[in-house]
Amino acid sequence: MHTIEALEQIRTSCTTKISHQLTVEEGIRQSFLDQLDRFYETLSESLETNNPAWLDSIISEWVHAYTQTEIESQEVNVIKIISAILLTTGDVAREILSRGEALQLVEDLMPFFTYIYETASRMEIQLQLQHLSANLESSTLSLERLEKSKSDFIAIAAHELKTPLTLIEGYTAMIKEVTRIHSLEQNGIDIYLQGIDGGNQRLRQIIDDMIDVSLIDNNLLSINYQPVWIGRLLEVVRYEMAQSARDRDQVFEINKFPGCDEMTYGDGERLLQAFRNVIANAIKYTPDGGRIVVDGRLLPGFVEITISDTGIGIDPEYHILVFEKFGRLGDIALHSSSKTKFKGGGPGLGLPITKGIIEAHGGAIWVESEGYDEVRCPGSTFHILLPMRKEPPDDKTRKLFRVLQDTSTVG
Repeated sequence: MHTIEALEQIRTSCTTKISHQLTVEEGIRQSFLDQLDRFYETLSESLETNNPAWLDSIISEWVHAYTQTEIESQEVNVIKIISAILLTTGDVAREILSRGEALQLVEDLMPFFTYIYETASRMEIQLQLQHLSANLESSTLSLERLEKSKSDFIAIAAHELKTPLTLIEGYTAMIKEVTRIHSLEQNGIDIYLQGIDGGNQRLRQIIDDMIDVSLIDNNLLSINYQPVWIGRLLEVVRYEMAQSARDRDQVFEINKFPGCDEMTYGDGERLLQAFRNVIANAIKYTPDGGRIVVDGRLLPGFVEITISDTGIGIDPEYHILVFEKFGRLGDIALHSSSKTKFKGGGPGLGLPITKGIIEAHGGAIWVESEGYDEVRCPGSTFHILLPMRKEPPDDKTRKLFRVLQDTSTVG
């Protein structure tokens, strides 16, 4: 018997048996019967033309008929239906046809069912990938909106805080002037005013940090390129941080290194802020009696500055996280107004701001540390890589400096 004739002979029995195996409700069963009938009809056409691609449309229809809920629960599995069809076809063939006819039918059908398996698997994988891709895109958009909301909140909160802070600073200055005029210092008022001043300065620094983070998040941090010398900036930081290091009985060294005395172009104020943040961090996480050393080297087109300490170190899993906003807030119980007290708290904005400043200059920053250990104190080394520029990178500043150089030459 010809294969197509044999398939037609068992077709009705197959569709009835399969529909009862895979469906329960009568309405669904009738619809599935129609689909199975069309499947066997298409299978016959494929056998007749020896082209299994005829089956692509019905396989695709079955794969894409699943609901979003079924896809999310990973219940999409047309392979189960195909397996049931193949097994039932073989069983019915053995019941209705002779042994030889049944074996021949199954043998002739196997290449087509192999094609069906491969096609259905590929389509199911593509469907799952599309679903995962859509979910990923949706999640990414949600995260971006959340990040923007956080950034907007920081910016608004910082600006809102500036108004009362300005009032406090103004009234404090007025009280200072009154005490000076009336010689009230001996009453101890000046001590209280100094305390208010210290609190104001700390609050202003936090607010300024919040604004800087907002600018960095929104790619609005402007870099004012001017001639700078890395060594001179580090000397300023040495002067600013020397007392903090002495208070902690720490050795604070800044070594001369190749490139530190060469002129480059950068934003001196911003670079000073970046160096100050990293060195203050080193002092904070180094126990009393420890050592902080600033060194560096000249590379082709770049200068690398290293800040090494004998502090408590950083676990490798936090090497990237420390540069994220609020990434390392420290122990809340240790929070204080001091930026250099051992393991003292802070809003966790110094290193993220530093990263934003360095990257805005076209550089990079990273940290090396073998791990966290408060007893052994393995220490950390922060690396700052900055480009050495012969002229400012932006056209406006570059033209201005060329004009100034020409004027100086003429003079």
